[in-house]
Amino acid sequence: MTQPDPEIAHQKRALRKELRTRRRALSPIEQHLAAVGLVRQVRHHPDYPRARRIALYWANDGEINLDPLTLQLKADGKSLFLPVLNPLDPVRPHLWFCHWHPGEPMRPNRFGIPEPAKPERIPTWTLDWVLMPLVGFDAAGGRLGMGGGFYDRTFAQEGRWPQQPQRLGVAHECQCVEAIPQEGWDLPLAAVITDQGIYR
Repeated sequence: MTQPDPEIAHQKRALRKELRTRRRALSPIEQHLAAVGLVRQVRHHPDYPRARRIALYWANDGEINLDPLTLQLKADGKSLFLPVLNPLDPVRPHLWFCHWHPGEPMRPNRFGIPEPAKPERIPTWTLDWVLMPLVGFDAAGGRLGMGGGFYDRTFAQEGRWPQQPQRLGVAHECQCVEAIPQEGWDLPLAAVITDQGIYR
């Protein structure tokens, strides 16, 4: 496995601190307007009509709220899924994706993020879209996550799958930077959708 580059790791830590502060500084009104704007942008994506099985995430730490989008996806007949930390590998877990219906019982994972209480796991490759949270992004599809590597490990073997879901980052417009430092295991995104546009 490729060893981490100390300089890149330092750059990522600094960026995470700056961008997390930036998105936490958004007011409740700004957060609401961004969540509503995101719905419009997602539905403008040219592949939206064909995306039937969509994985979401549970927003926290200032991430763009997906509640309005969830309601629209259900109204448009989409099947929804949420990530669950794989309980069989507590040291370096990847993600399972499980059926989710708004309003069903949830339980917090070890980070305090809600997950379906009775997860019904599906093969990841059967998803059409995976909407991924991020701390920062660039116009070339670079993604800066929280640093846990959960999504990177989950999709590391996707070349062996019968098909690959589209990985779409979701963010506030203010999380865009000129360039995200990249390492060998960082997986690029097909696009990033913000409240103000689509970066492809």
